[in-house]
Amino acid sequence: MTNENIQPCEQHLDEETVFMVSQTFKALSDPTRIRILNLLCTKEHSVNEIADILDLGQSTVSHQLRFLKNLRLVKFRREGTTLFYSHDDDHIMNLLKQSIEHATHT
Repeated sequence: MTNENIQPCEQHLDEETVFMVSQTFKALSDPTRIRILNLLCTKEHSVNEIADILDLGQSTVSHQLRFLKNLRLVKFRREGTTLFYSHDDDHIMNLLKQSIEHATHT
């Protein structure tokens, strides 16, 4: 299956690009971050909602969201004192979906 919109791999990558790609894969290599991104795939959630739904500590969720936000993979909006997070990169969400489909393919 080919996609005409996908460009062939570059012959040479600058150091900044290599670093950003490695950080993206680092983000996707952590089970907790995968679970958070998967949850945010369909709708936004507050930190407490994420913690409750995924049965994680609030500090764990906050730490992981900070990591994802620094990579611009999630964004937030404030409503009063509550922050609501959502995904911020369709490319990464598509990569995540494809990875999940690959892992569950029988």
